[in-house]
Amino acid sequence: MLDLSIPMVVSAAILFFTFFGIFTEHFHGIHRAKFAMAGAGAIIIAGQILGFYSPELALEAIDWNVVFLLAIMMIIVSIMMTTGGFEHLASYLAKLSNGSQFKLIVLLGTAVTLLSLILDNVTTVIIFGPLIILICRNMNVSPIPYLLAAALLSDTGGVATLVGDPPNLMIGSAAGIDFNTFIIHMGPPVLLAWIGILFSMKFLFGKELGQAVTNVVEQELEYKNKKLWYKSIGVLSFMVVLFVFHHHIGWEPWMVAAASLTILLFITRSIDLEKVTQHIETPLLMFFISLFIVIGGVEHSGLLHHFGEMFKPLILEHPVIAALVLLWVAAILSALIDNIPFTAAMIPVLLTLQNEGVNVSVMWWALAMGVGMGGNGSHIGSTANVYIVTISERLARETGNPDFAISPGLWIRKGTPAMLITLVLCSVFIWFGYDFLYVDL
Repeated sequence: MLDLSIPMVVSAAILFFTFFGIFTEHFHGIHRAKFAMAGAGAIIIAGQILGFYSPELALEAIDWNVVFLLAIMMIIVSIMMTTGGFEHLASYLAKLSNGSQFKLIVLLGTAVTLLSLILDNVTTVIIFGPLIILICRNMNVSPIPYLLAAALLSDTGGVATLVGDPPNLMIGSAAGIDFNTFIIHMGPPVLLAWIGILFSMKFLFGKELGQAVTNVVEQELEYKNKKLWYKSIGVLSFMVVLFVFHHHIGWEPWMVAAASLTILLFITRSIDLEKVTQHIETPLLMFFISLFIVIGGVEHSGLLHHFGEMFKPLILEHPVIAALVLLWVAAILSALIDNIPFTAAMIPVLLTLQNEGVNVSVMWWALAMGVGMGGNGSHIGSTANVYIVTISERLARETGNPDFAISPGLWIRKGTPAMLITLVLCSVFIWFGYDFLYVDL
């Protein structure tokens, strides 16, 4: 029987109602950031009354590295989107496919995956989603396989790097994992998952991808600002180099991004800073800040430490089994709900064990793989998925063709099998590559 104190019970109740409001956003229509803010306020007040939390501790609980990095990357992407470079790249890949639909899905999928290594998956699909629809309409082919592949591969590609997915930022910042360590250990399983998704797309959409293309793309779209595009690419490349060495120079990832943005702003004086900062997704940042405060309060109540002690024997006695259990539980829950709250709840549990001298390195990797791959399991599993579904529904309305809408049933038939394939591949990798994943952090 659980021996819970009053602060534990109260914080658990606040956590439950906050997460319930977040997870049921699609039913009540209230933005999840509002529930997170309400939960943050409730747990601060409850903590002051019961003596386990305070506004000062709430500020300390916020991981500003994650918040600042997300905001800065949003600004950099908003600058790049004004150049027309992404449109040019997409049309070039369509021309390169020479009418082969599977070749096109591989080329676009590769571009989406590579972009997701540096930009978060939501930003990647916001860039490529409309471009895919434009290209497919010009080629007179169904955009459904390409849109679904973009969502799946952006979620998958983002797992490979520290900055590719918001949960990775949270895990890396909390556990002290640098950019190089992250990509070295997550790169191989992500490569396996990437191959698995592409082949599953070929099998699941065999009929659609086998149809002949009537209109082949023969020319690329022109740049809107070619000079700014190349400057942005140069700064982005410099930022990647700094990410590789950030641990050696003592810079946090947000500092690397801030330095890169500053350079870009100075080498391109025509950028309107006020205009590009309008594209910062403030509700998302508010959601993260509030969520950190809620989880910080639950941690200070002692509840997460209590649960960490419950799972400690399994991790110590059967570490591989524990990692596999975490992988699948994280994936299933991330398919049903959003992966960010689950990640936020698990981080303090693993940190507690790590601070007690337990090596939980494999558990960190299992968590990252689980929440990343699991997001592919349903149409609401990640924000990127929700966006792709939304633009497909808009396309169906505009064209009067309901077949262009990605329904929950279609996702279950096409997306869920792809997720299961990636989880099986990741499970095999954990089982046989345990020693490779086991590192001192």
